Amino acid sequence: MKPITLLYCFIFLFFSCSKNKTPNNPSGNELEIKAADMSLLPEIRALGLVIKNAAGNPEDMLQTLKANGANCVRLRLWHQPANATSSFNGVKTLAQEIKSLGLKVWITVHYSDTWADPGHQQKPAAWASSSFAQLKDSVTAYTKKIAQEINPDYIQIGNEINDGFLWPEGKMSSNPAQLKELLTAASQAVRSFAPTCKIMLHCAGYSDANYFFNGLSSIDYDIMAVSFYPLWHGKDLSSLKTALHNLTGSFNKPIVIAETAYPFSFGFNDFTNNIIGDNSQIISTYPATQQGQKDYLLQIKSIVNQNNRGLGFCYWGAEWISIYGPTATNGSSWENQALWDFNNKAVSAMEVFKN
Repeated sequence: MKPITLLYCFIFLFFSCSKNKTPNNPSGNELEIKAADMSLLPEIRALGLVIKNAAGNPEDMLQTLKANGANCVRLRLWHQPANATSSFNGVKTLAQEIKSLGLKVWITVHYSDTWADPGHQQKPAAWASSSFAQLKDSVTAYTKKIAQEINPDYIQIGNEINDGFLWPEGKMSSNPAQLKELLTAASQAVRSFAPTCKIMLHCAGYSDANYFFNGLSSIDYDIMAVSFYPLWHGKDLSSLKTALHNLTGSFNKPIVIAETAYPFSFGFNDFTNNIIGDNSQIISTYPATQQGQKDYLLQIKSIVNQNNRGLGFCYWGAEWISIYGPTATNGSSWENQALWDFNNKAVSAMEVFKN
């Protein structure tokens, strides 16, 4: 072979290999985070329900997720809830099991005794009468305990905190300086006692995300997290893609879709009203079928993968099947968006976690 031919071959191989090794996200071709929120799993297990994989064989939910390529489990943490679900000890125990399976743990700290979201950020009852200084100390001590005893791989310091958390002291619209002090206290506790844990700031939706992350630019954190549900945040996936691209470009941080979900049916499996039940609530090109649910999630995965700082996604309510039976009026309002069908069998969308 002539020397000039060898030179051309070398150049071709060099650039071909370089191209193949250039990641389209920080972890290469595989997303760093392929997660499902499984916060209700202890209740499902306690009821003794038979859960099946796609082949129809009985299998624990965590095992099914792992077998299908999920690598992370998200758990919500409430301060002093009315029952054991999402309590500190319950979450700690489940987190230990998740780690033993070789899966990563993602804790979303609500800093409340119940649900925290853009419209609800109620302080824990134990902190209700605290001064601001005491509140900040409580945030530090509580977050330190989480960091030391659970030591998650990822931690959200607050859940969907568009207008802050621990209201009214930590309300962004009225007390932005105090909000930053509270978030800084939480962040410093994680840095000090779980230095390898990655910190997330979580915003619901993307329309106000630029304002949100810009307002909290002084906080020490690692990952931008956004929720995306077509029902609440829009049905234009191209706008979502553009927004995520703009966010990672503006703030130079990786991003994750911390919550998303989609129905596989408009049907129901108990007497609890479902949140989604007709075509006006979903994207027309993705029908409420198992294939439609899977195609929607594949597109979400693709949008994250095409972002050069896209870390991954989390499916919310994956386990929220109809747990109390067909006549329950306090059952699941999410059963038609779970990753197990009305026969407790894994749906085809489970395969989206695979590479």
